[in-house]
Amino acid sequence: MKTSIQEIDGKLVAFLSGELDTAAAAEVEADLRPLLGSEGRDVVIDCTELEYIASSGLRILLGILKKVKADGGRVVLKNVNEVIRDVFELTGFIKLFEFE
Repeated sequence: MKTSIQEIDGKLVAFLSGELDTAAAAEVEADLRPLLGSEGRDVVIDCTELEYIASSGLRILLGILKKVKADGGRVVLKNVNEVIRDVFELTGFIKLFEFE
């Protein structure tokens, strides 16, 4: 699992690549920690290369969503494939997140 964060047009953009499974969760959570300091800026999570997400990955994204929203920002999931979107639908998380 690979992650990177860039600032683009005033937004923090996280790029996820690979499988966000239980084994990768701790490292990914640490890698994405800078998103928690978004200070009201919007956060985009680009899932173009995300192949799989486990419940531990959903927990990480939910934690980011709660913190960013509390600080006045938005979280948008971008380029989510059908398999990942199905996971969000099955868990009800589809109602919590914005998708592009």
